[in-house]
Amino acid sequence: MNKVLPSLASLLILMWCNLVSAESDIVIVVNKHNPIEHIDKRQLIDMYMGKYLAFPNGHLAVTLDYTKGHNLRSIFFEALTGRSITQINAYWSRVKFSGKASPPQAYPTIDAIIDKVMTTPSAIAYIPATAVTNELKVVYRFAK
Repeated sequence: MNKVLPSLASLLILMWCNLVSAESDIVIVVNKHNPIEHIDKRQLIDMYMGKYLAFPNGHLAVTLDYTKGHNLRSIFFEALTGRSITQINAYWSRVKFSGKASPPQAYPTIDAIIDKVMTTPSAIAYIPATAVTNELKVVYRFAK
C-alpha cells in the first residue's frame, strides 16, 4: 500500500501537468469570414486592454473574454501582458470607474465563446488550440 500511494500521486501530478499544458496552448480566433489573416501581440494587448477597439483594417472588433474565475483567463492574460489576473481585474476596475473603456464581453464557457465568434463576423476571442473548428480562423498563436 505504501508503494502504491506515491505512484498514484505521481500519476495524478503528471495528468494535471498535461492538462495545464494543453490548456496553455491558446490561439486567437475570429469568424472564418473576417478578412483579417493575422494580428500581432501589440494589437491584441491594445484590444484586450480597451485601448483600441478595431481590427488593423479599421473595422470595429467585438472582443470576447471569459467570466471571472475561468482558468483560461489567467493563463491568457499572463501570456499576453505578463500581468497576473489580479492585476488585470484591478486595471479593469479602475478603467471602468473612470468611464474610459469597457471590458470585453464575458462568457462562461469555451462553447459559448465559440458560438459567439461563429455568429459574429467582427468577434475576436481566445480559446484552447484543441477547440478550433472549421468555422473559425486562427489569427495569432502564442509562441511555445
